Formats: sequence, structure tokens, C-alpha cells
Amino acid sequence: MDTHEIISSGLLELYVAGLTSEEESLQALSYLQQYPEVLAAVREIEGGVEAYAQAHSIAPNKAVKEKIFSLIDAKENVNLFKAIPQSNHKVIQIVSYWKWVAAAAVILLLSSSYFNLLFYQQNHSLDKDLQNLKDELSIAKQGITEMKQDMNVVQSRYSESVRLNGMNETPDAVAKIFWLKNTGEVYIDPSNLPDPPSGKQFQLWAIVDGNPVDAGMIITSKNGSKYHIQKMKTFGKAQAFAITIEKEGGSPTPTMNKMVVMGKL
Repeated sequence: MDTHEIISSGLLELYVAGLTSEEESLQALSYLQQYPEVLAAVREIEGGVEAYAQAHSIAPNKAVKEKIFSLIDAKENVNLFKAIPQSNHKVIQIVSYWKWVAAAAVILLLSSSYFNLLFYQQNHSLDKDLQNLKDELSIAKQGITEMKQDMNVVQSRYSESVRLNGMNETPDAVAKIFWLKNTGEVYIDPSNLPDPPSGKQFQLWAIVDGNPVDAGMIITSKNGSKYHIQKMKTFGKAQAFAITIEKEGGSPTPTMNKMVVMGKL
């Protein structure tokens, strides 16, 4: 048996807890003398039990402590440890035996608690990692679903695209409208629009019979990423579309000197 098998067999934990048989104890001592790795493992087990015991120790009440020591000093209790008087009855000494049983029980309890705590922490960490993976998978699935929806809009045979080009103050701004002729649904791709100023928001307008009609507020980013296809208000017909910069929440009428892009069907 090599050192790895000895350390993983569980013999050393039982030896530290005092639960090995005489034969097992001799075997464990033999391993300790032969292999420094085994000795180091025993020291680590003992250190872990001791650390756990110290971390969870509770200081006894001062009054209880004083009472215990007073009982120990009392004559009648001291006599319990004196020689047992001769008698015709057989007397069995069990004090030492039970002392070792109690010590072994305490060591076993501390060892069990230590390893239970260790396993709990490991399982808790695994549960947390698993939950993080589930959250990431859910976000990925949502992204795939949104991408499929976007592609359905772009590739629809009823989709008519309209490019909205930048105006004088924003010549590089570009947006694209997808108008579904069969349903009148309107979608916008604002991914190439600049970020709006602080406290401002882009608003889409449909030009219907020569008049601007509110088509909804535009979301330019989502979860730190550029927003792609976004559904806006539905129109049965429209001659053109335009985007202006308005206060957050929108405006009932467009601010014409704040027009960013515009395009005709």
C-alpha cells in the first residue's frame, strides 16, 4: 500500500479520533514511522480538528468555573481518587476507561463537525457555480431567441427596409427601419446611432399624411450592449420616418432642430 492509499483509506482519521483497534493503531504507528507524508497528513488532521475546536469554543461562565474548582478541592471529592478500601466485594475500576471513551467521543464529534463543515462549504461553492452557469445559459438562450426574432423581421418577404441618414449636426448617424407591409408593424435597428446626451432620449416619428406621429421611444443599449432590432408602434401607412432627441420619456411634438436622422419609404 503506497502513501496515497494510506492517506485516503480513512485509517488516519480514525487513529486521530482514537477509534482504531490495537492492531490498527500499531499499523498506523508503523506508517507514521516509515513515511513522512503520512506523518504530515496526521499533523494536518490534528491541526484541523484543533482549529475547529478553538474556532467554536465557548468560554464557560465564571461562576460555573469557580464552582467546579471548589468541588474538586472539597475533601469528599478528593477521596474519590484515593485508594479504594479493601472489601469482600469485587470492585471494578472504570474511571480511566470512561475518561478515554469520553475523550474519543469528543474527538470524533469535532472531527465529524470539521469534515461536515468542509463538505458543506465545498457543496455550497459548487451550488453557487452551478447557479451561475444556469444564469449564463438562460441569458444565452434569451439572446438566441431575440436573434431569431430579429432575423425573422429582416428576412420576412413582407419587410420593406428604410435607411435613415444623418442630418446636418449628426452626419455619421444611421438607423434602419423595417416596415412589414402585411401587418403595418414597424421595427428599428438603432445600433449605429450615437449615445444620446445625458437626460435625453431618441424618439421615432412616422410622417403620416404630412404630419409627424409619435412612433415610440428608442432603446439604444441593453445590459451594457448595443440594442439591435426593437419593435415600435404600428402604422397602416407612412411616407417617411425621422428620429429626434427629446427629454427622457418623450415629447408630444418633435423638436425639429434636434432631428438626428430621416428617411423616406
